[in-house]
Amino acid sequence: MTRTAVIVDVVRTPVGRGKPGGVLSGVHPVDLAAGVLRSVLERNGLESRQVDDVLLGCVSQVGEQSSNVARQAVLAAGFDVGVPATTIDRQCGSSQQAVHFAAQGVMAGAYDIVIAGGVESMSRVPLGISTSVAGSPMSPLLRARYPEGLVNQGVSAELIAHRWRLDREELDTYAALSHRRAADAAASGLFDGQLLPVEADGSTVTADETVRPATTVEGLAGLAPAFRTEALAERFPELDWRITPGNSSPLTDGASAALIMAEETAVALGLRPRARFHAFAVVGDDPLMMLTGPIPATRRILERSGLGMADLDAYEVNEAFASVPLAWARELDADPDALNAWGGAIALGHALGSSGTRLLGTLLARLEARGGRYGLQTMCEGGGMANATIIERL
Repeated sequence: MTRTAVIVDVVRTPVGRGKPGGVLSGVHPVDLAAGVLRSVLERNGLESRQVDDVLLGCVSQVGEQSSNVARQAVLAAGFDVGVPATTIDRQCGSSQQAVHFAAQGVMAGAYDIVIAGGVESMSRVPLGISTSVAGSPMSPLLRARYPEGLVNQGVSAELIAHRWRLDREELDTYAALSHRRAADAAASGLFDGQLLPVEADGSTVTADETVRPATTVEGLAGLAPAFRTEALAERFPELDWRITPGNSSPLTDGASAALIMAEETAVALGLRPRARFHAFAVVGDDPLMMLTGPIPATRRILERSGLGMADLDAYEVNEAFASVPLAWARELDADPDALNAWGGAIALGHALGSSGTRLLGTLLARLEARGGRYGLQTMCEGGGMANATIIERL
């Protein structure tokens, strides 16, 4: 008999700029993750030995994030040494995938209580450092299949903007809206239930560093394209290069975690199940376009769940670049007011391994705030993949 997997809690750190001098740049990523793990136990009155496993997402698993950062975080958090942990890399969707594995393990009877989350310190472990240290993943066989080579995600975002005819003003308008929505949500205290203060360099960080309430379309219009090179312009002559730092997600530091358990376990412990997992999907897609995966992932999960877009009260579609949620919304005929209504990664940052559970926390809080029933989360992922999750508020 399949058991029901439920979400009891989701917590996250504030998001810091992923560069030297960012508010969280002085905190080791193991300690960032340890903080959210400790918080999950404290907030819910649990002992660490009650946890069957800890699954954390992390993309750049080198240096300070190497050697199974999840296990290092469990030990740094003071958990009982009998608590195991593993680190997952599904690129940007790593912690969303961790959540899937956790919930599916509960449903299968392999776990009673599990913590799923993620961490990324992009100030201390820079994006791309893996290939600079250990070489390129473009093997002879892979290059034989893609002789011109694959491209970085910024170029993929440009290809999406071109295919869906998203002009620069539309991209910048969406980016400015993300900042305004995030600022309004923060000012209204909508993130307070999930935010965990972090001690860093002698001060307490309580708010996201990346939200800029004064962002305007006019100000964003002055930014230059970020990914154009002469070689790429020659390879893709159709592009007019619209993706800038302003309509992209910034590099950030952060950690997040979700407490997931069997519904009967939560009831027995006197904990309130806040939502159940209704459906899961994961897909592969064109690795050159790369970031279009949320479109087929959403179609697949709707087919599996028997739901339609009209049944969804909220959706969180990761804002890696403005072109991603805009193309998704156009293809799915989505309600723009239900899409990332509290802002997204353009404003709140994209601490790669942590973003999946950050989005889950926001989605759950949004459903609770508006009395909604079903919510969808989906994320584009490096290499042309995407996860999708539908939760049902209880």
